[in-house]
Amino acid sequence: MASEAPPFWWEEPDWKVLALSPLSAVYALVAGRGMRRARREKIDAPVLCVGNFTVGGTGKTPVAIALAQQAKRMRLKPGFLSRGHGGSFAEPHVVDINHDAAKHVGDEPLLLAEHAPVAVTPNRAAGARLLIEKQGCDFLIMDDGFQSARIHIDYALIVVDARYGIGNGRVIPGGPLRAKIVDQLVFTSGLLKMGEGTAADAVVRQAARAGRPIFEAHTEPSSKAGLAGKRFLAFAGIGHPDKFFDTVREAGGEVVLSKPFPDHHFYAEDELAELAVTARAEGLGLITTAKDAARLRHGASQDFLDRVEVLEIDTVFELDHVPERIIEETLDAWRQRRLRS
Repeated sequence: MASEAPPFWWEEPDWKVLALSPLSAVYALVAGRGMRRARREKIDAPVLCVGNFTVGGTGKTPVAIALAQQAKRMRLKPGFLSRGHGGSFAEPHVVDINHDAAKHVGDEPLLLAEHAPVAVTPNRAAGARLLIEKQGCDFLIMDDGFQSARIHIDYALIVVDARYGIGNGRVIPGGPLRAKIVDQLVFTSGLLKMGEGTAADAVVRQAARAGRPIFEAHTEPSSKAGLAGKRFLAFAGIGHPDKFFDTVREAGGEVVLSKPFPDHHFYAEDELAELAVTARAEGLGLITTAKDAARLRHGASQDFLDRVEVLEIDTVFELDHVPERIIEETLDAWRQRRLRS
């Protein structure tokens, strides 16, 4: 279940979905019209959007990082555009990983900033200009914002989680979709199926029928994980915490206790104290995600931070050439855009 999302979004449609269907219809109408009629500013750099069809985590941020790493291998200077979930800056701001806290810029931008400059702002056009003019970026990767961005997207890569797919297939508030799939596919350049499972198969087939290329990837623990034989209380405040708990197991760790929290959760002192006390009483280590660690960095005591292990993950594409292909197609679309303008 995606945190901050009703459980019924990820189950077969029931009476709640039926009751909410009039609101879902209105939301779908407005969202679809907004995507079709949006006036998007053309930026003087290629723009690759890594987005999703639904509310909830699909693994976009690790994918964006993997693509930035590929862009650097191709001698480009990438920069990230992020809204900065929960951030507090009124003006476009370049993230400073040494001084900015997650409560000011969001947790995902702090992770992204370890790999390339990040501009956080709801105004992605202003953020793009900041990255180009002040940071010298020549390739922009937008983390989320597929449905709402007001800048021209040269390539839209949509990430779909293989385990959860698009949930019950209904639009908010009856389900997790941000707009009807048919309306979103119009603006989709390629679809990336993440992980193992069959829940995404129907939307993958729909995208393939629409002529969109289908790619596959998965996440795996970093080779530096070293969790074999260790016993943990695992906690996570991400879209699908159970995926993290499974990843700990895949890395060789034993998840004796697990504690899920809402996505982007900022931990209170009493919550951290309870985690520490429970782990100590049960003789367990503490382990969490890199995203949670970014939030804890400026909100937890050093003693707590010293006790917590952070499980890093990498995105691995099933075909090695795919990241380069996506970057090249983004560049080609940008060149064509410049010729037409």
